[in-house]
Amino acid sequence: MIELKAGEARLGLLPDVGGAIAYWRRGAMSFLHPVADPHLVAQRGRAVGGYPLVPFSNRIAHGHFSFEGQEYQLAPNFMGEDNVLHGNGWERRWRLDLLADDSATLELDHEPPGDPVTQWPFAYRALLRFDLREGGLSIGMMIENTDTRDQPVGLGFHPYFPRHNGVRLGFSAQSVWTSDDRNLPSLRVPAQGDWSFEKMRDVGDCAIDNCYAGWTRSAFLRWPWLGLSLTLEASDIFGHLVLFTPPGQPFIAVEPASNMNDAFNRHGVADCGMHVLRPGEKLEGHVRMTVATC
Repeated sequence: MIELKAGEARLGLLPDVGGAIAYWRRGAMSFLHPVADPHLVAQRGRAVGGYPLVPFSNRIAHGHFSFEGQEYQLAPNFMGEDNVLHGNGWERRWRLDLLADDSATLELDHEPPGDPVTQWPFAYRALLRFDLREGGLSIGMMIENTDTRDQPVGLGFHPYFPRHNGVRLGFSAQSVWTSDDRNLPSLRVPAQGDWSFEKMRDVGDCAIDNCYAGWTRSAFLRWPWLGLSLTLEASDIFGHLVLFTPPGQPFIAVEPASNMNDAFNRHGVADCGMHVLRPGEKLEGHVRMTVATC
């Protein structure tokens, strides 16, 4: 465990558990809700408040995709599904590169065949930088293609927010992908009606596990009974937002992502968000969360 400090704010980091956040709190208030998800076997039962999605966000159908004439098969990494979820960064141990009282940089090198090819067949280097302030948290992400071949990539971050105290959510998006019975994209529909969070509303018991497209890179959460709000802002590369509100659970996930779900098999979707990096090229972005009383 690494703990960063900024005034009364504290951030716990778990480099050995996929570069995850253990907690983010200030005084008695926790801004993230740590979750121990038994389906994420590689997290070894540790409760995490958020974790990086590298080198892609969400699902690859059946763990299979083709790229530049080659077929690739990944090993399942989510219990109960044959889809592969969230890349392999969350499955790996990151090493500490830089550390200060209020900031830390973690680094991961994935180099097949020494590292598991069935986790990801291409070599890459990834960096995570956490900068803590008393009123907020900034997370910088970078992936570099260290392979000798072109490589498809994506980035994202998966924070869990507390669902209690009547949490309200607001963000603007153009469309949303409905899901089939395999939790894969089915139809693209306007983000209207029950899909819309254009006007901030109570999350309540709604059940959503879908990817939005064309969002404005800003989302707002408010816990009115606590008089607290949080603003989430993301870089332009994060053109998608995954919203996960499982019924009966004490958390929701609001996940900025560069790629849509199953992007590596959706080449016909112009804004699928898959980036192709040539050897030596990088993709980077930031997620910033700011808290305030209201």
